[in-house]
Amino acid sequence: MAWLFLIVAGLLEVLWAYSMKLSEGFTRPGASAVTIVAMIFSFGLLSIAMRALPLGTAYTVWTGIGAVGAFLVGIVVLGEQVSALRIAAAVMIVGGLVLMKVSTTA
Repeated sequence: MAWLFLIVAGLLEVLWAYSMKLSEGFTRPGASAVTIVAMIFSFGLLSIAMRALPLGTAYTVWTGIGAVGAFLVGIVVLGEQVSALRIAAAVMIVGGLVLMKVSTTA
């Protein structure tokens, strides 16, 4: 169950990063509210996952899901630049996440 909480927390990190971008420096109330609520739930689920998972694993996977997810949202939704180097970096992050998962017994 800890892994499920961690994955959802990571997806909520993607949501709050995207909504923060849409908030335009917290000047748009709706996007700002989504950002804050998503942050609270993301941190809350991360803290629950950390009850059963090692700190290093939980935090690395959480930030990795957020980083790769924000990267993908940037490309797909916001039309940000796609390059071989950026894709290679994202693939390496995912590889690290997989290694963290398989090296953790919890």
